[in-house]
Amino acid sequence: MVSLAVVPHVATLQAAPLQTQAVSVIATWLLFSAFLSLTAFLAARNLLGDVSLRPHALVGPPIAAIAFLAAAFEFSPLLALVAALAVDAALFRYIHGLNRRLLAGVVVIHFTVSVILGAVLFSLIALIGSAPV
Repeated sequence: MVSLAVVPHVATLQAAPLQTQAVSVIATWLLFSAFLSLTAFLAARNLLGDVSLRPHALVGPPIAAIAFLAAAFEFSPLLALVAALAVDAALFRYIHGLNRRLLAGVVVIHFTVSVILGAVLFSLIALIGSAPV
C-alpha cells in the first residue's frame, strides 16, 4: 500500500507588487535622470568648451520627471516634449547664463545627443538580448 504524505506549501518571501513597482519606477527614473544629465554635459561641452560635469546633474531629474508624469497620466507627447524643452532651456540658462541663440543651440544639441545615444543604447540592449545562448 502506498501512502501519500502531505507536504505543506512553503510560501516564498516576495515584496508586495506595489513595492516592487515603486522600486522599479524609482530606479528607472534615476537611471534616466543620470542619462539626461550626462547628455546635457556632452551638449554643453560640445558647444561651450570646457564645462564642469557637476552642475549638469540638475538638468536630468526634472526632465525625466516630465517624461514619467506624461506617461503615467497619458498627457500629449507633444505637450510633454514642449514642457521638457522649456525646462531644459530654463536649466541651461540658470547654469550658464547663455543668450538666446547659444541657449537654443545647447538645447537642440542636448535633444539630438539624447535621441541618438538613447537609440544606440536601446538597439545595443535589444541586440544583446536577442543573441543566441
